[in-house]
Amino acid sequence: MSTLPRGATVRRDAGLYGYERALRRHGIDLVAGVDEAGRGACAGPLVAGAAILPPGRAGIVPGLADSKLLTARARERCYDQVVRRALAWSVVVVSHEECDRLGMHVANVEALRRAVALLDVTPSYVLSDGFSVDGLGVPGLAVWKGDRVAACVAAASVLAKVTRDRIMTELDAEWPAYDFKTHKGYITDVHAAALTRHGPSPVHRMRFVNVRRAAGLEPLPEGQNESVVADPATHDQESA
Repeated sequence: MSTLPRGATVRRDAGLYGYERALRRHGIDLVAGVDEAGRGACAGPLVAGAAILPPGRAGIVPGLADSKLLTARARERCYDQVVRRALAWSVVVVSHEECDRLGMHVANVEALRRAVALLDVTPSYVLSDGFSVDGLGVPGLAVWKGDRVAACVAAASVLAKVTRDRIMTELDAEWPAYDFKTHKGYITDVHAAALTRHGPSPVHRMRFVNVRRAAGLEPLPEGQNESVVADPATHDQESA
């Protein structure tokens, strides 16, 4: 991944659309954002989204922000706006089985690559959230907290999270004992209690330490286990 083009700067107060404006001033019009949802969950799929927003007023998405900072209703509204306004958008779903086979970091990077590759319009530049993604075929930049400071990344985060939340709600109907519709597969007290009581469901990720414990399995060798991640910011918004 590269840096911003020589001479391009983004002021701290530039707002959510500052990165795209800075790149367009240097002739880079097709800026894609890419982000994922569900990396830290111990059940369900990993979902990646990618989006290219048009320049000007057409690309201003009302209420757009990092998906984790929005209520469920606000995310749904933003999702509809992104789908309607984007020059191109895509969503990739990586199953829990593939997450177990690849490991979460590799699965995450692969999902982000696939999301960019599936865009109907080839981007000139890609902004990603937090860490670089190699193998995209175009230059790009990893932006710290990108889903909070770059509109195209925020749009991608909304696409990914809304899609994944819908999937987890569907899985809740199939496996109601785990309350997937509320915690979306992240570890909470309710989720941990369900794992202890019922053991893992067929959609839990068997690389995660807590899932293996609940299944009565030995831990994987060091470096192969996935950590258990809770996401309180997300959980607090789910009932809104």
